[in-house]
Amino acid sequence: MSNRPLSPHLQIWKWGPHMLTSILHRVTGDGLSLVGLGVLLWWLGAMASGPEAYATFAAVMTSPIGYVVLVGLTWAFFTHMMSGLRHFVLDIGAGYELQTNKLWATLAPIIAILLTIAFWAIIFLK
Repeated sequence: MSNRPLSPHLQIWKWGPHMLTSILHRVTGDGLSLVGLGVLLWWLGAMASGPEAYATFAAVMTSPIGYVVLVGLTWAFFTHMMSGLRHFVLDIGAGYELQTNKLWATLAPIIAILLTIAFWAIIFLK
């Protein structure tokens, strides 16, 4: 009984960028489904309820807190998308080499931040 292997846990595993990317993928997926769904339903309800309700929605979403929520949702979308693309490549059997895996696990959140900045730069510059 004492020769059986132990189940791996955080005291055994060395922290790496792939762990952060995996955690971010789960957190952003939950955030998109909970917060994103709430904003989407409020937007659709406001459009269906008339000009006054939509004006309230637009006022809240263009306030500083609204921009924080929208930028956060955009970042969550791009982070989840980049991690999903990374997982897609892993699912087809590529990218398992240690250096390649570490590189893409590091680049996924960085690319997501750059995409978020580019997205909002385009919106604010138009």
